[in-house]
Amino acid sequence: MHNIFIVLFLLITVNYAKDIKPVATLQTSGLVSDFVEDDGLLYVATDAGVVDIIDLFSQQIVSQITFEPLQTLMGDTVPVRINSIDRYKGKTLLVTSGISAYRNVWIHDGNTLNKIIDEKKHLMTKHAFFTDKGKIILGTFGSEVVLYDNNENYKVYSSQVSESTMGGMALSSDKKKMVVSDESGTVRLIDVNSSKVEKTLSSEHVDNVYAVAYSKDVILTAGQDRRIGIYTGNDAFHLKSDFLVYCVGISPSAQIGIYSSGIKHDLQVFTTKNGKKTDRLVGHHATPTKIMFTTENTLITAGDEYTIYFWVLKQNTPIKLAL
Repeated sequence: MHNIFIVLFLLITVNYAKDIKPVATLQTSGLVSDFVEDDGLLYVATDAGVVDIIDLFSQQIVSQITFEPLQTLMGDTVPVRINSIDRYKGKTLLVTSGISAYRNVWIHDGNTLNKIIDEKKHLMTKHAFFTDKGKIILGTFGSEVVLYDNNENYKVYSSQVSESTMGGMALSSDKKKMVVSDESGTVRLIDVNSSKVEKTLSSEHVDNVYAVAYSKDVILTAGQDRRIGIYTGNDAFHLKSDFLVYCVGISPSAQIGIYSSGIKHDLQVFTTKNGKKTDRLVGHHATPTKIMFTTENTLITAGDEYTIYFWVLKQNTPIKLAL
């Protein structure tokens, strides 16, 4: 009798979970490297040297930020790869690849592009975000965290948070805390304004942590070790996947998590409280690398392809791209 109840429970669970297809897709100017939403517009950074600015109501590209191509040392012309993008009070923060291995950092004020950190500074910037006061927080491949005051043109601090290569980096919604991971599997919670490490979390991964997501004191991590770390307050546990986990996403309430799953490029939905897997998002044609919730039940994703995907988790949620 006990076995019958187990079978029935599994059948109910399987029947409840469903495959969800995107409600819409949008084509982009190049392979998507990063994106950010701001005031009804989606800013999509690509490897073609173009930021597509998409109106989420009309589903149209309404404007673009375009970089001049690079001239390589061999005399070839190549497009600029835009690696990172963020928004704050009408300004766009961008990190681009230079001719050398180093990176340039730019601010677009709505009309013009201004380079604020040149590749000649030999900074290997991987992530860049605006802080709550409009300063800029940078994370480098070498796990150096730099707080930069653009108005005064100086470093507030430069802090080496790890000896390992940096993986993911994410800021809290109030931009006062940041989560940084590295190739050792360690995750750190850091105060943005002081660079003080408030927590070191190292129990759930044994290899490189590619990406992190952070909301309401819940941290999710995506690992090369095929694990998804879930850190909630003083508790932590992990889920196991059958493939490398390249990205994670978390809902505003921190109750819903999503991670990239399997060789078919699916996205697996789960409950952060207990790790229970629910629905699966299907439709990507390449490995997903970016997940961003826009409301509790709507999200946007992208991967190594020329497409942005829009999803609605619950059937009774109005399908409307005012995400």
